[in-house]
Amino acid sequence: MENGKWKMNPSSREGTVNRRDFLQQSLSAAAIHSISDSPQRIERILREYDAQGIHRTGTAVDRKSADWLAAQVRSCGATPVLESFAHNRVDPQAAFVEIAGRRIEGLPVFDGAFTDPAGVRGKLGPVGSDAGIGLAEAPPNAEYSPPYDKLRRESKHRAIIVVTRGGKPGLAPINGGKFLAPFGPPVLQVSSEEGNWLSEQAGKGAEAGLVAHVKRTRVQAINVTAKIAGRDPELAPVVAITPRSGWWQCASERGGGLICWLEAMRALAAPKPTRDCYFLASTGHELGHLGLEDFIHRRPALVKAALAWIHFGANIGLPGDAGHRLQASSDELEKIAVEALDRAPAKVSEKMARGTVPFGEAGNIHRGGGRYVSLLGTGNRWFHHPGDRWPEAVDVKAIARCAEAMAQVALTLANAAA
Repeated sequence: MENGKWKMNPSSREGTVNRRDFLQQSLSAAAIHSISDSPQRIERILREYDAQGIHRTGTAVDRKSADWLAAQVRSCGATPVLESFAHNRVDPQAAFVEIAGRRIEGLPVFDGAFTDPAGVRGKLGPVGSDAGIGLAEAPPNAEYSPPYDKLRRESKHRAIIVVTRGGKPGLAPINGGKFLAPFGPPVLQVSSEEGNWLSEQAGKGAEAGLVAHVKRTRVQAINVTAKIAGRDPELAPVVAITPRSGWWQCASERGGGLICWLEAMRALAAPKPTRDCYFLASTGHELGHLGLEDFIHRRPALVKAALAWIHFGANIGLPGDAGHRLQASSDELEKIAVEALDRAPAKVSEKMARGTVPFGEAGNIHRGGGRYVSLLGTGNRWFHHPGDRWPEAVDVKAIARCAEAMAQVALTLANAAA
């Protein structure tokens, strides 16, 4: 970067291309163009990831998925490193509300208080009333909602029931963004299909019993990392990150990001890039981005030292061309991504206003003062829903187009001159 502008190496339109650079560019171009020509590879990865089970942090499925992803990294030509960190896993034992002889199962929020096995009792009423147990509604991305945060912090209820309102009927849990600093009373999340009946009971002031009992299990959670060494280790590196954990199978929520991450790695592994390139597929996404925070803790200077962080976020390449949200810390990074996505083509329906705190793990980089470009899908009806499964919730061709574009972004940044 010079005077705030990117200086590209000969793989751009500047300078003279020597034979070595030409051969490396040809290998990179072939790797990128092979993405859209390899639907079988993308299908296989999505199908296998979905079939592993529920991808919650620190579980047996999470460990199995880490080992599987390490094998995918090797197939891309890189060497995986599994980095583990201590995690105090929440294991729900009983989570339900009983009203008028009817029992409704749910899931506690993971960054609130919990009950003992006997639970709590009280009259049910709207949040903010003087009822012992409050009733509210919230979307699955409510962790970004100040009103949701406020109702929990200021609540005087003994417990709260939250009816989750996602794009599909059912239980769409809210991430435990304050997992390491839990707050508020016990909160039980229940399916949207129970909303009308619970509202009727709240209107009557019905007596309710709520249980949100869990146990804690000390485990090791695992990040999957890799490094592709560049030709000039003195240059600022590029870091590519994507989450790999979530509440359910997460085929569309996490699948597109994992494909982009792997294909960017594949494109960079064969020709040696100009700069070092770090890769992170993190666990702990649904719990305040625990994995990313551990990765940064081990490399505290990297947030600001990196030339750029590339964040492959949630819901990339959804069926129906739902569009994407582009989040970037500068006009130049946004321009690089827009040009690549336009060529793919992959629809960008939203662009983050400069200075806005971005969604997902890019937010951690923003708060740390780093430079970043981030892609997320918009309008996912299956977001945080147990029905987010292969093959209905994903579009292989759309994911391939996004992966092709973001591999080009990675290649452009990894080969940016000093």
